Amino acid sequence: MTDKTFPASFLGPLAHPATATGTLRLYNALLIDPATYPAQHSDQQTPRGEVWIQGATITYAGPAVACAERPDFDAECDLGGNLLTCGFKNAHAHSPMTFLRSRSDGLPLDRWLNEICFPAEAKLDGEKVYALTRVAILEYLSSGITSVFDMYFNARSMARASVEMGMRSVYCGSISDFMSSVEEQEERYRYFADYHELASFRLGFHAQYTTSAPLLRELTELSARLNAPLHTHLSETEPETLACIEQTGMTPAAYLDSFGIWDLGGAAFHGVWLSHGDMDLLARRGVSVVSCPASNAKLASGIARVTDMRAAGLNVALGTDGPASNNALDFFREMYLYTVLQKLRTRDPGAIGPDGVLYAATTAGARAMDLPECQSLAAGQAADLLVIDLDQPNMQPHADTITNLVYSASKSNVLMTMVAGRILYEYGRFHTGVEPEQIYEDANAVVQQLF
Repeated sequence: MTDKTFPASFLGPLAHPATATGTLRLYNALLIDPATYPAQHSDQQTPRGEVWIQGATITYAGPAVACAERPDFDAECDLGGNLLTCGFKNAHAHSPMTFLRSRSDGLPLDRWLNEICFPAEAKLDGEKVYALTRVAILEYLSSGITSVFDMYFNARSMARASVEMGMRSVYCGSISDFMSSVEEQEERYRYFADYHELASFRLGFHAQYTTSAPLLRELTELSARLNAPLHTHLSETEPETLACIEQTGMTPAAYLDSFGIWDLGGAAFHGVWLSHGDMDLLARRGVSVVSCPASNAKLASGIARVTDMRAAGLNVALGTDGPASNNALDFFREMYLYTVLQKLRTRDPGAIGPDGVLYAATTAGARAMDLPECQSLAAGQAADLLVIDLDQPNMQPHADTITNLVYSASKSNVLMTMVAGRILYEYGRFHTGVEPEQIYEDANAVVQQLF
């Protein structure tokens, strides 16, 4: 094994969230691009290479370049043969729900929502949402997550937290019969159009069962007028799905399609109880499905038929859901459950290979979030990167790195998380402009007020 020496810190001119304007070379790394990684693979087919970064953008990713052919860099870092790949994309989350972590165990979804979540959420305001979001961002970064598709109210407060800390976030509308309005959602959509490079907004509503027909028609009209797709929770539980069939004669996916909800694509969160007809419909409409295996297992909602979705041609991404129902925001656990639950469901140990899992956790997530600049490890893409320590017991021996990543790795293997060329987490330390202890203190003060 090659001797490895690591710097005490990756930090250079690009370290602070406000100063990603220089150039950086990351070299002597095992590069894996999830967007192009072959189904049949081995470490021998993945040579060591390097990545060049200018500000927030990758300018080169590929084999090592001779010294005479390289430009000068503001900083260079030898990664010691460790894995360098795209950061994980958490394609469905409710970040401020950190205040409900471990407060709703043992309840099914309907009781969890009505007895625990909704009453507590009624007490939230912008400052509380801001404080609670910051806790989630720390957890995302320590798990190698570089962007999150966040569905919650008070998106402005969430965005303030994300931008201040350097996190890339996409906010999804959560309108329902009980909250917000179409006019407010359009205002948010236009507000975030030029807000910041790290924050954007997508149209969305909570779910079919909380959104009346008149409101669905209004949303469809808004979607058409703005040429913007819609996103929603869909067929998360069996009772929800059966109730829609009983009331409308259609599954939730088909019912929403009758309003034109899927005309421009979008994303469906969970999709545990989709029928084969639903999958074909969503595939034709270009809708992504975001699977949340840990949350759906914990709430006993069921196991999504991911293998059937993939066979239907659907883009299937991964999400953690909220910390109230998960309870962790750990993408290594999501990747593991994503594949092993499919093996169990189909009784096929080869149901989803490790390369398919990594694709779902990265490129597919970027597609579901409509982040074309974050889909691959290539020149012109955003410098949203993840470095994995291979020199730990759980990653040895080096039989196959990507298989070890999916089945053996954990958050302890995350050496560095970079967003838009900014190193926000490395060697267990956060560089987000605020001390973690202060974030924890503020969040716990909010919890004391709420409970």
